Amino acid sequence: MTNQKTIFITGTSSGLGKLTARHFAENGWNVAATMRTPEKETELTAYPNIRIFKLDVTDVAQVKTAVQQAIDAFGTIDVVVNNAGMGTYGALELAKEEDIDWQFAVNARGPINVIRAFLPHFRANNGGMFINISSFMGITTAVPLGSLYNMSKFALEGLIEGLYYELKPMNIDLHLIEQGGSKGNSFRESIVWNSNREITAYDELTDKLKSIMAGSDDSVLDDPMEIVNVIFSLATRKTNAFRNVIGATGNQLMQMRSTMPIEDYMEAVSRFF
Repeated sequence: MTNQKTIFITGTSSGLGKLTARHFAENGWNVAATMRTPEKETELTAYPNIRIFKLDVTDVAQVKTAVQQAIDAFGTIDVVVNNAGMGTYGALELAKEEDIDWQFAVNARGPINVIRAFLPHFRANNGGMFINISSFMGITTAVPLGSLYNMSKFALEGLIEGLYYELKPMNIDLHLIEQGGSKGNSFRESIVWNSNREITAYDELTDKLKSIMAGSDDSVLDDPMEIVNVIFSLATRKTNAFRNVIGATGNQLMQMRSTMPIEDYMEAVSRFF
């Protein structure tokens, strides 16, 4: 046990999760880094103040085990970052039943599982913090064929905003990170696309979206350290913003969304595709 601050992060095998784990460790924090396949990790294991725990956020029993292991290892967890996520894209009609459930299970039920597992610990300590990695797609719609992903992020937004009222009396803070695409993130490569060879009605739109995604270069993506720095500022209480919209694209969309009737906004977005 130690007096150092400790952060628990889900989804640290790559991308934003790994970068966040490294940044906190390099700034003197203890880090409980979780991932589904810890046996494959080689980089984070080099840090003496990082401990790695096996965790699939959709497995309630495994969540409870990982949370208890982290508490046993460090004594107190001060901040939890719900970062693990995935994306299903494509026409809703074409989606497999298991992919619909998986999208919700990872992006919405996953944070629920982690939050519920940590609440007894935070209540006992009279405080704690949940930082939740959402997306500007959780407060606006900007891409066709993303209805399931939007659903999961809108659900996360509603969950965290609703929890504010019940957890505030216990000194438990909640924050949302509204990120967009960032460099070094394999989101595009890991998208699960809904498809059905017998239904071609959505092919033109699907091909157009895939082409746009494949053709976009890193210049349109945000610097992931910008996101990490916001997470660190929240964890160290240098800022207390509830919603944190990061990146030019997200802020531009939010400006449009807040100044236009919803019908005009959706029509303007649809013209891009």
